[in-house]
Amino acid sequence: MGIIIHEKEKQFHLFNSKMSYCIGVCPDGEIGQLYFGKKINEDQIISYPQTKGIRPVCCNLKENENYSKELALLEYPAFGNGDFRKPAYEIMQKTGSRVTNLVYKTHSIYHGKKAIPGLPSAYTNSDDEAATLEVLCVDEVAGFEVTLFYTIFENYPVVCRHTRIKNTGNDEVKITKALSCCIDLPDNEYNWLQFEGAWGRERYPAERSLSHGITSIESMRGHSSANYNPFVIVKRENTDEDHGEAFGLNLVYSGNFIAEAEADTYGKLRILMGINPGWFEWPLKTGEEFETPEVIISYSDDGMNSLSQSIHHFMNNNLVRSPYKNKPRPILLNNWEATEMDFDEEKILKIARKGKEAGVELFVLDDGWFGKRNDDYAGLGDWFVNTEKLPEGIKGLSEKINELGLKFGIWIEPEMVNEDSDLYRAHPDWVLGVPGSTKTLGRHQMVLDYSKKEVVDNIYSQLYEVFSNASISYVKWDMNRSITECFSQGENAEAQGTVYHKYILGVYDLYERLMKAFPEILFESCASGGSRFDAGMMHYAPQAWCSDDTDGHERVKIQYGTSYGYPLSTVGAHVSASPNLQTGRSMSIADRANIACFGTFGYELDLNEIPDEEFDTVKEQIAFMKEYRELLQYGDLYRLSSPFEKNLAAWMVVSEDKKTAIVAVYKNLKSPNEGQQRIRLRGLDEDRKYIVNGKGEIFGDLLMNGGLSIPDGDEPWYMGNGDFSSKLYVLKSDVTK
Repeated sequence: MGIIIHEKEKQFHLFNSKMSYCIGVCPDGEIGQLYFGKKINEDQIISYPQTKGIRPVCCNLKENENYSKELALLEYPAFGNGDFRKPAYEIMQKTGSRVTNLVYKTHSIYHGKKAIPGLPSAYTNSDDEAATLEVLCVDEVAGFEVTLFYTIFENYPVVCRHTRIKNTGNDEVKITKALSCCIDLPDNEYNWLQFEGAWGRERYPAERSLSHGITSIESMRGHSSANYNPFVIVKRENTDEDHGEAFGLNLVYSGNFIAEAEADTYGKLRILMGINPGWFEWPLKTGEEFETPEVIISYSDDGMNSLSQSIHHFMNNNLVRSPYKNKPRPILLNNWEATEMDFDEEKILKIARKGKEAGVELFVLDDGWFGKRNDDYAGLGDWFVNTEKLPEGIKGLSEKINELGLKFGIWIEPEMVNEDSDLYRAHPDWVLGVPGSTKTLGRHQMVLDYSKKEVVDNIYSQLYEVFSNASISYVKWDMNRSITECFSQGENAEAQGTVYHKYILGVYDLYERLMKAFPEILFESCASGGSRFDAGMMHYAPQAWCSDDTDGHERVKIQYGTSYGYPLSTVGAHVSASPNLQTGRSMSIADRANIACFGTFGYELDLNEIPDEEFDTVKEQIAFMKEYRELLQYGDLYRLSSPFEKNLAAWMVVSEDKKTAIVAVYKNLKSPNEGQQRIRLRGLDEDRKYIVNGKGEIFGDLLMNGGLSIPDGDEPWYMGNGDFSSKLYVLKSDVTK
């Protein structure tokens, strides 16, 4: 791992054992892309592609007719200077000009990686695991400079990129676009894989070819959204799970974003990602700086399983911060689907006692414990205990939960406020909205203006009072609506273009302050389920409620799609009631647990209300999870059969030493006399003998090349239990040939 500089040619080679990322100074002084892909010899000098014989519209250099900005591969391009493709940035100058020309000035290289002020980002555990290149570019005429940041890691095929813009001129300028990165590739024979959906069906993979023109996804909802996730894969057409080339881009940001690919008619591809320029204007006075969010760019030439595994390990080791980093997560019981807001202390304790009997480790009190909160219409913003429900407060309840031998957790939604609340009555100007205009409500609530420091300070003070006076080990942080009427009351016109970004900076600030004040709390992010499931949130909350849809059949698809870009340890997954509250579908408690165990695991039901035989099953499930949760949350994941393509879905996790694996198979619809199918396993030691569910001895090479037979002769679920059935296979080995 390292960064090699070829001084004479002004080329920089970032490399590790798996990949190379090569850039250099173009003939006109701009920074250009030379190579990005599988590891090449770091001593290689790379020639810029010759363009003579290709006739662009214009813009060859007078000194070098073989170079055209229109045909160049660039690292941080502008519009208006000969490049007619989408730009990475745009700066409005006092004169009204938007024309800019960045040229290389200097660079620096160092071990380790710097944090980005106010923003989440990847980090190093020690300086020797990464190297960083900073390239300083300037535009003397427009009066600003841009620093391009590149960090390459030793143990992962990953480069992290972001950008800093500084006003060095005498006049104020206005940034109207500042994306995090541009990747220009020399050909456009790729497919685009995005992860889309809506509430209850988040992160479904959708693939399309990159034909000429623009392919784009975005959010203008004030959060990253369930509709389009800020993670995309650009892959060769024939790349599958085990073979072929793919690039992954995770934006470490939770607000409005854009990700787009432009396949031009000269055969090249440009990929851009960063803050959505819609409703974005950021003034910079002389000497002021703006830093963009980071993009984690991953690479694989061994298929998408390898790409995903690299992302998983990288996030677990270099993005997540928590006392639970790389540690098994507690098995929890949440009261929401059991009681919603209709509870008192004894009802809660009754549910918690039954959870303790089953083996649960953490009880979580959901919505309804604060203010005058008995329904969706009141209470948000008033973070003091409703003593009619809890006479001894959160302090008393948490102590009683602890006396049962359980940890205690709590639900909050600190970014929202109801009209019927003391906070709103005292500060109606603290919500986003235009005075006198219509307010759009979501779940009967408005959005607090987190672009204002005094708002964040107030919520922090309220929550600090609750947290510091109770025994709280876990916080579920919810966010149940998108931003509308994005206007900060009392601010001038120039400030309104900063509000969307300042809002999310306020969210990050509140997270950071609470994490520092209460370092032992495990935070779980939630946004009506998976509407803010992104790498930015992972920096503060190491797990996220994957979806409000807890239907086991639907969760197979949701969690399958999520696994492309996020580790299993981040996936909040619980067993809920049957029939399911979201879909009305009935599934056995065994089948519900067989999907939920591939995540943080817990229960969203009243265990007092289920039959005795089901309760016995719950106790067995919890014992199983305690035995295998480290493998289920941190093992190497292999996707084996897609629920979006077949009636039979499957995946597996394998331990680092390859001695243990768990395979999950999920059947969608029952069909008569269907015949036998085979699931070829992955990631095993071909020379090991594996015992499968306590029976037989099968070498790893046969399991990977011959596969598991479905049904295997001992599977009544396959024909007898109807639709939406499942089975787990536990593979153990202590023997090699």
